[in-house]
Amino acid sequence: MDLGNGLGHLTYSTLVHPGDTWEEMRHSLETYVPEVKKRFCPDAPMGVSLRISNASAERLINDPDERAWVKGFLDANDLYVYTVNAFPYGPFKGERVKENVYEPDWSTEERTQYTMNVATILTEITGADVEPTIQSAPLAFRPNVVDEAYVAAFTDNLMRVVAHLMDLEKNTGRRVKLALEPEPYCYLETIDETISYFENHVYTTAAAIRVSQLTRQPLAEVFGGLRRHLGIVFDICHQSVAFEDITKDLNALVDAGIPIYKLQEAAALLVPEVTPEIVEELKRYTGTIYLSQTTELRDGELTKFLNLEDAIAGWEADPGPREWRTHFHVPVFLSDLGPFKTTRSGIDAAMAVHAKTPLSTHLEIETYTWDVLPDHLKTGDITEYLVRELEYVRDELMRQVNSQNR
Repeated sequence: MDLGNGLGHLTYSTLVHPGDTWEEMRHSLETYVPEVKKRFCPDAPMGVSLRISNASAERLINDPDERAWVKGFLDANDLYVYTVNAFPYGPFKGERVKENVYEPDWSTEERTQYTMNVATILTEITGADVEPTIQSAPLAFRPNVVDEAYVAAFTDNLMRVVAHLMDLEKNTGRRVKLALEPEPYCYLETIDETISYFENHVYTTAAAIRVSQLTRQPLAEVFGGLRRHLGIVFDICHQSVAFEDITKDLNALVDAGIPIYKLQEAAALLVPEVTPEIVEELKRYTGTIYLSQTTELRDGELTKFLNLEDAIAGWEADPGPREWRTHFHVPVFLSDLGPFKTTRSGIDAAMAVHAKTPLSTHLEIETYTWDVLPDHLKTGDITEYLVRELEYVRDELMRQVNSQNR
């Protein structure tokens, strides 16, 4: 829904639902989204964050009747798509995902063409008053980036997509924006690294010349086009896992002139002090199909683990006081998980900044882990769970707005 007063649109990510194929995604759209709307904003249009896998993109790009169905379904149910999750290229539910979620990465033709297809689809299924965003992977899984040639390859593919987006806007009048999502253990991980990448590879004369060659538009247009079509998703969970200061991060991005095209309200698992009892309880969160990147703070130093299981193994080999933050998306309406805490305070901090000076027109809750959450965290059915998340973020943002207007 549009929150008004420039605060942007708020919805939840349909990545939480089955959607590896277009048939699954269409069924999820019909089954869940109207029910969430009925409970959350029955009297106003509701925005949709649509998951489009590569299989779905290929179906939609080649099937005009199915694209027409999407538009008709949205109109009939007072819904509108304003953002797409095109991060997972392939399967995301029901089988091992782990680091495969980043494949194919931005060095490949597959990722490049997939993203172009999603952009083209969006010019047709979104309303004329919407400037949709595409959420995408943080370039590559960090261990795979072995040299500067690898960086040059994914940077060039990004420029090809920017050129495609500029051409789409010129030919259709529709602006589509690509947003890269920093994440632990990826080439774009911390906000400092993200700013450095944009300054050294995106906001450069070489990048602008490349886009100019592809679009046949003058450099004067391309320099603006790079900022007009390429930015980031700021996932509060990811940066909280890295022990980053959320307020400082957001201000640094603003100062660097890097657009935050989507602000994701998500919370991570936080263990203030690891104990034997806590470790036993934490084992309920291990062995999932997703990565559970974990950052450890011990004696003032940070150590990174690819999975929670690795952090537990390290503790068992060398016990001692430490704090853990784990990339396991937990319900944003909870700040306390019994023996654990969450990083929900990061969401509250981001809402305080956004309430003062809106950072993004696209807000989204992305707790996609319903299928692997321990049973004691599943309050009610999935619709109730999603509505409670939406209500929490909306109400916290409005509380921040009202407190700053006093």
